[in-house]
Amino acid sequence: MTDHDPRFDTIIDRRGTHCVKWDMMEPIYGVPPEDGIAMWVADMEFRPPEVIQDALQGMLDHGIYGYFGDDSRYIEAIRWWMSERHGWDVDPEAIFTTHGLVNGTGMCIDAFTAPGDGVVLLTPVYHAFARVIRASGRDLVELEMPIEEGRYVLSEEAFEAFDAQLKGHERMLILCSPHNPGGRVWTREELERVAAFARRHDLVLVSDEIHHDLVYPGHRHVPMTAIEGIEDRLVMMTATTKTFNIAGSHTGNVTVPDEGLRARFAARMAALGMSPNSFGLFMTTAAYSPRGAAWVDGLMDYLDGNRRLFDRAVENVPGLRSMPLEATYLSWVDFAGTGMPREEFTRRVERDARIAVNHGPTFGKGADTWLRFNIAAPRAQVAEACERLSAAFGDLQ
Repeated sequence: MTDHDPRFDTIIDRRGTHCVKWDMMEPIYGVPPEDGIAMWVADMEFRPPEVIQDALQGMLDHGIYGYFGDDSRYIEAIRWWMSERHGWDVDPEAIFTTHGLVNGTGMCIDAFTAPGDGVVLLTPVYHAFARVIRASGRDLVELEMPIEEGRYVLSEEAFEAFDAQLKGHERMLILCSPHNPGGRVWTREELERVAAFARRHDLVLVSDEIHHDLVYPGHRHVPMTAIEGIEDRLVMMTATTKTFNIAGSHTGNVTVPDEGLRARFAARMAALGMSPNSFGLFMTTAAYSPRGAAWVDGLMDYLDGNRRLFDRAVENVPGLRSMPLEATYLSWVDFAGTGMPREEFTRRVERDARIAVNHGPTFGKGADTWLRFNIAAPRAQVAEACERLSAAFGDLQ
């Protein structure tokens, strides 16, 4: 565990920079930016690695921002990263670039389902999925995951229950792997059950693996492509944006192994005139490199320290528990043990501790007593948040 690292220790004032995380927390959560701490939006408080900054500086020095051509280096960078970091041999013809993975999710829904079709989520899960499903006129089908020994599980019993809840109009399942907000790294056995469920109900399986690089020691992410017998219905979604803190580039990759599904996706991309911006392509090419890999290794060491610090603070408040964090920088904290109604524990976090966090119900069924905290910040800022939480619930101690 790294105690200090100048790449991540520096506190950067993001207020007044059109930063949604800091400049919108008062309108949305009532937390003033003057002395509040933003721990909601899933981006980090760290500058990206120098290799990305160098790529952008090269664009600035050149000074012309025309159409991007010849994406061979970009595609090879993606293939190198997936092979080196995840053991995944990607077909270059299968890669599509979208404007981020929320856009990628919408494109998949548009390409592979029709209005009125059911789209399945295993909840609680990333809130943007439900928003896009509803906006597209599809039927949101929420299957609440069970908790065993303090963490979400995808057991045989869970899928037996899920089978009974489907109505027959479902056409797609969107999986979050690793899981947001619970931080689970699904085991191979759990992923095999997901694949079997998709086959059993003839569902297109969209696997959002945007957090796949952010895995803690003792755990290993298994790409869904490693699961046999799912290739004919699988869509993979990955991106540099979470890994390297470049969400504003709005660049993501949708990889479609099956040629039939690929043709359908390509047709929708063409019909909508979709093409990526050059800034995102340059940034991704730079990030997926040995220099980028070294930065990610340092990042995960630093985040591991933040994880331990934050978990200790939560454990010291009676009635609070955080789900064991196996991946991501998003701590999922349950306030049920306080016996407080949701309005009360949320008020204490936002008004007393002056911390802006994501509210549990936005993640779907099974999340009423939970809040999500983003711990990807300088250690001093996380420590300050820990002290404020302790004080806000001091009467319980």
